[in-house]
Amino acid sequence: MGSKKPSVGLLDNFKMDRVRTILTPAYPYPHEHSRHAIIAVVVGCLFFISSDNMHTLIQKLDNNIKWWSMYACLLGFFYFFTSPFVGKTIKPSYSNFSRWYVAWILVAALYHLPSFQSMGVDMRMNLSLFLTIYISSILFLLVFHIIFIGMWYIGLVARVAGKRPEILAIFQNCAVISVACCVFYSHCGNRAISRERPFERRNSGWFSSWKKEERNTLLANFLRMNELKDQVCSSWFAPVGSASDYPLLSKWVIYGELACSGSCPGTSDEISPIYSLWATFIGLYIANYVVERSTGWALTHPLPVEEYEKLKKQQMKPDFLEMVPWYSGTSADLFKTVFDLLVSVTVFVGRFDMRMMQAAMSTVHDGAQKDDLLFDHFSDKEDLWFDFMADTGDGGNSSYSVARLLAQPSIRVNFSNSMRALPRGDLLLIGGDLAYPNPSAFTYEKRFFRPFEYAFQPPPSFQPEHVAVNKPEVPCADSGPCQYDGPQCFMIPGNHDWFDGLQTFMRHICHKSWLGGWLMPQKKSYFALQLPKGWWVFGLDQALHCDIDVYQFKFFAELTKDKVGENDSVIIITHEPNWLLDWYWNDVSGKNVSHLIRDYLKGRCKLQMAGDLHHYLRHSSVSSDKPVYVQHLLVNGCGGAFLHPTHVFSNFKRLYGTSYESKAAYPSFEDSSRIALGNILKFRKKNWQFDFIGGFIYFILAFSMFPQCRLDHILQGGSFSDQLKSFFSTVWDAFIYMLEHSYVSSAGTLLLLMAAFCFVPSKVSRKKRAIIGMVHVSSHMAAALILMLLLELGVETCIRHQLLATSGYHTLYEWYRSVESEHFPDPTGLRARIEQWTFGLYPACIKYLMSAFDVPEVMAVTRSNICKNGMESLSRGGAIIYYASVFLYFWVFSTPVVSLVFGSYLYICINWFHIHFDEAFSSLRIANYKSFTRFHITRDGDIEVFTLAVDKVPKEWRLDPEWDKEVKQQQPSYLMKFPSKWSAGTAQQDPVATVRIVDHFVIERTGPRNPTSEATQLQCFKRCYPSHPPIPQIHVNLGPFNPSSVLILKSPESTKLSTSRQRFCYVRASTTSTVEAETAPSTFRNKNPRHINVLVVGSTGYIGKFMVNELVNRDFNVIAVARERNGIRGRNSREETLEQLKGLMYSSLTLPICAFWRAVSRA
Repeated sequence: MGSKKPSVGLLDNFKMDRVRTILTPAYPYPHEHSRHAIIAVVVGCLFFISSDNMHTLIQKLDNNIKWWSMYACLLGFFYFFTSPFVGKTIKPSYSNFSRWYVAWILVAALYHLPSFQSMGVDMRMNLSLFLTIYISSILFLLVFHIIFIGMWYIGLVARVAGKRPEILAIFQNCAVISVACCVFYSHCGNRAISRERPFERRNSGWFSSWKKEERNTLLANFLRMNELKDQVCSSWFAPVGSASDYPLLSKWVIYGELACSGSCPGTSDEISPIYSLWATFIGLYIANYVVERSTGWALTHPLPVEEYEKLKKQQMKPDFLEMVPWYSGTSADLFKTVFDLLVSVTVFVGRFDMRMMQAAMSTVHDGAQKDDLLFDHFSDKEDLWFDFMADTGDGGNSSYSVARLLAQPSIRVNFSNSMRALPRGDLLLIGGDLAYPNPSAFTYEKRFFRPFEYAFQPPPSFQPEHVAVNKPEVPCADSGPCQYDGPQCFMIPGNHDWFDGLQTFMRHICHKSWLGGWLMPQKKSYFALQLPKGWWVFGLDQALHCDIDVYQFKFFAELTKDKVGENDSVIIITHEPNWLLDWYWNDVSGKNVSHLIRDYLKGRCKLQMAGDLHHYLRHSSVSSDKPVYVQHLLVNGCGGAFLHPTHVFSNFKRLYGTSYESKAAYPSFEDSSRIALGNILKFRKKNWQFDFIGGFIYFILAFSMFPQCRLDHILQGGSFSDQLKSFFSTVWDAFIYMLEHSYVSSAGTLLLLMAAFCFVPSKVSRKKRAIIGMVHVSSHMAAALILMLLLELGVETCIRHQLLATSGYHTLYEWYRSVESEHFPDPTGLRARIEQWTFGLYPACIKYLMSAFDVPEVMAVTRSNICKNGMESLSRGGAIIYYASVFLYFWVFSTPVVSLVFGSYLYICINWFHIHFDEAFSSLRIANYKSFTRFHITRDGDIEVFTLAVDKVPKEWRLDPEWDKEVKQQQPSYLMKFPSKWSAGTAQQDPVATVRIVDHFVIERTGPRNPTSEATQLQCFKRCYPSHPPIPQIHVNLGPFNPSSVLILKSPESTKLSTSRQRFCYVRASTTSTVEAETAPSTFRNKNPRHINVLVVGSTGYIGKFMVNELVNRDFNVIAVARERNGIRGRNSREETLEQLKGLMYSSLTLPICAFWRAVSRA
């Protein structure tokens, strides 16, 4: 332990850092060096092609439209197949696979087409050489890595070198080496330079072009590409020497062809330049691999601390996850989601409910239910800011953008042509669906907690691996939720949180204390909050039933009856907006929620909020004589998940017999309809993993129609119209054949038809569902059959022109063996020795690799055998090889088409029929259009509502330098001016700079009362006074006529209080509805509260404070008098109070009233 400190100090003194800096990857892309090498090879190819073959290409263009049409179709299909991977970062493994896969089958197809031969380019030698070098390189590097790992195990190399190489990286490096050698051979050959050529001439050729006559300009010299090419081949890449120069290697090298002017004295003993180039690349790879993992090299090349910190900041970027690929055919998360949903719906729904377990646990200890579900520590604030969001935990960029805005100390926005600062909410409410696609430790931590922790760091004492035993667990300096000065968070679960029976939600929310810098006091999945000025928040847990359970209903019903005042206002939060979904699906759900709102709250529900739909919509009630149970309906699910359309719900109008009108929509109905067009243009780009499903479905649809042997009527047709007619006639005949004779394709079509029928939403009638499903499947079937026939026509055309199926499966290998000795001499018998040592694997591996590479030849040969002898002549293995070779090309052709057809189907359904709102927009995976709603309970009791939105979410983030400076001060994040770790790559794109208000409205505290209610409910108020530690809280049960002294000043013009009794009316609330006055009885019926000045002298400080809150609630002008005596307020007498008030100004307060004014006005 003690030895570590001096070593650290030594490093600090020399300003050196450890090996970790050296081993940090220089590129974010794991195989960037391969990409750069490929670019270099391509540039080299273009350089040489421009010198040799461009004029040949122009002069020998094939005039046969048949071949150029085939070229256009082939290259077009390959372009559309690769388009999603161009300029987009996707999984490196799949990106590399697609790149090499496309290169393989494209080159294999182009190799057989005639136009390359018309340019004088024979690709057989290049392909044969590439495959030979490729397999040799793989075997050599695998042997090297096995030896190196063995040395690591026995301790001969540094422990830091123990990381095993990725097999894909080895394959890529071998491919790059092979391509480089083939490019060199294509333009320089395997020439061995004769010794008769002077060395000076060989090295001075490059400069000779500068010593010509004056007429040779620089441009002329540049165009003399042949001379430059000769210099490159003979000087820059000249052979390393002869076998006599390296006698030890004479039996382990390949020799080159002798190139000399005139007769050559004998066979060449020059080492092959191809071999020397290959050996150079292999040596560079081995040297680079060994040196990178060398401890000695790392320790002799340390970085200064300042440079290390600078490099670390450049490399640091947030590890955000992308939007969930809902149409992925390979995502394990989606399969787990489906499984969890099936289990939850079929097994647990109706049999086990975690909400009932919570209710049962709450009855174990007396009072537990109240303490666990009701939180009132915000109620004594003068005003309150709080936020609402829902449906987060999808893409990291979008979730962090919203979290960053929520965490800011204040947000400055343009409001009414001026800038207004909106402070951070003291309370954050989240409306469910915390992580997608399913609840798990991984999704909660990566998709939910991490963006919030980046935006608002938890306190240093927080340990994420520990559960919270006694919530709330506040930092050491604080003692409870009333004392914690930072923001707090409450949330309800959504349907995605219920897929595992609420286990993950309970473990990470109810048993943890911090969401970033937000304290989470809640212990159950539902809660009630008492806010200032008579406002309440009910957070309901609807589970997968779209309704609350009986125990939850009982809690909120009793709370409404016992504690919610008749003139209080309630905000209800549910996850699903039942008012919209019930209207959309023509269904009725949430009966217990409706019962609570209509029969218990009775008009006191001023706002109902929900998420689930990932957009912003607000509907407000239309003035009418009918009772209004909910004044405003608000949906805001833009917390980070993919966007949902708004135009689908534009016709919603009624709820509970009340008419509503749309007040705000984000995005607008027009923008929403326009965004849906992306399904046609971008479906495959957004859902490239859908290829695995779509390509397989199309192959199954066309499986039984391969091969098509009778195509003479198409290829030998007269005019283009006749050929087109014959083409579609063949497509129809293939469809009829499928119905009459096939098994695989017919079964696949039937299953697809059933799936398409079930895929259409159930809100549509069965007849329309059948029609829509039939049209959908028919379009896919027609596309699959057309692609099948195009592929068959291409193969048949090449067979007729003897470009395919000329000999057998090993055509390429047999040709290469016939010319190998001529172009690559082997006088020492190296090949024979290798064949003997490998027991024949050496030529066998190359033979079958070449056959596997030449997929068109395999497909054509097998197809010819089937057409001659029938499918029965093939063995099972031969049939598998044939259909596999067909699938390799058919998959490339079909994947762009199936995405286009399916995307068009979604666009038509969402914009014409207003169905598939979830499927049509989840496919787009739109991270933009994110928002949250900020509320302000003002001092007069009204709620001002702002919905803040960001139209475009940044994709690039950098470490915020202001945060980096401030975080070193070790202060709580809620006290930091810059609490978020990452800011946008450019300041103009940062959410703090681009946020705007998309909706603003005010909910007034004073609203319509329920005329049927005459009695005033008893009210129980819990007050928390920090200045009185001996009396931390007092419960006051106060009815409408409990004694309390009230003085009413009748003259509204007076600005001072005086002791003149003629100007006061003394009122004592009593059990009778009369007013006892010292001067004369007075009535206050029909008087405006703003014209009445009220002086309250409390019998105790607590009751006095209650009277102030209640009187000012109805716009009285109130001043409260209370003096502390013996730790309790308000024991001074009326006379003492009036004496103290001489000459004092009274306050004019405007805040909301309750039952006391009705008692006085009825007097």
